[in-house]
Amino acid sequence: MRDVLADIDRWRARGEPIALATVIQTWGSAPRAVGAKMAMTAGGDIAGSVSGGCVEGATFETGAEVLKTCRPQLLHFGVADDTAWEVGLACGGTIEVFVEPLADEWYAALRQSLAAERSAALVTVVRGPEPMLGRKMLLFEDGQVHGEIGGGADEPALTAARAALEAGRSERVPLALAAPAEPTEIFVEVHLPSPTLVIVGGVHISIALASLAKTLGYRTIVVDPRKAFGSETRFPHVDRLIRAWPDEALTEIGLTRSTAVAMLTHDPKLDDPGLRIALPSPAFYVGALGSRKTQQRRRERLLAEGVTEAQLARLHGPIGLDLGARTPEEVALSVMSQIVAARNGRAGDAGRDRPAP
Repeated sequence: MRDVLADIDRWRARGEPIALATVIQTWGSAPRAVGAKMAMTAGGDIAGSVSGGCVEGATFETGAEVLKTCRPQLLHFGVADDTAWEVGLACGGTIEVFVEPLADEWYAALRQSLAAERSAALVTVVRGPEPMLGRKMLLFEDGQVHGEIGGGADEPALTAARAALEAGRSERVPLALAAPAEPTEIFVEVHLPSPTLVIVGGVHISIALASLAKTLGYRTIVVDPRKAFGSETRFPHVDRLIRAWPDEALTEIGLTRSTAVAMLTHDPKLDDPGLRIALPSPAFYVGALGSRKTQQRRRERLLAEGVTEAQLARLHGPIGLDLGARTPEEVALSVMSQIVAARNGRAGDAGRDRPAP
């Protein structure tokens, strides 16, 4: 959603009606993931993408119709392998796309939640009786609920939204309702805070890593109590620079499941206190620079200081994928690749500091 916000805001400021298309389900190989957005106006403006090729064109035509009728539509695209590339669906994949008029009330509430970096689950009825189609409900991480669906769907929809929010995954869910008899389905779209990379240590690798993370849409925070290393001159491009001891800074930041932590100082006086905070936290990734011998000594120290074996098992050390990296930029690439793999639920390789074959 974040990739189309600026365009939507600009169109809304001009008073233009907007249609929003969302990928709600995929099968096989599909170019865009569930939740991918494409926004459009009747005047021909387009932002975002739901696929490519003819799928994009058909979605735009449906968007124009939706803006005229104010009635949402559910589209299904599926092709054989021999024509897949022509319409933008690789290897015979299929997708379903829900196209609806953008409702100002719902957009404003969701926009505010995204700006505040709050987790939320947006429920939309994507199949069912016409009066219910497109109805929405927004569940915030603190349990507050905005709006209602009606038709006896509120409680089961909220149950599905809570489960999706807990799992951190958007999904399409059928609702078993006593009435109406027509099958009803919802799409629960989970919006999590922007991913954040906390880099401990203002070393040369950190400069390249912060730049790469920004390119990939991460908020970047650099922590280093040493003035010479943690300076605005070295890191003019980061979102936040904190000159404090790592344990104090990480406690102040508040690590969440959208946070990755990279310890790059190679100094136990800085890395160890930070790891004691990061490893028990909900952070989805914790990595630390150092050779295998350095890692072994680090693990022994942390175990002696009360860190558990289970918590240590979360540590990516040596940090980064085994790309044969040598330069700071290559090391940054290996670290960022491992972070992306962890965020996408992939194990990745077992560390970059290994003997060459």
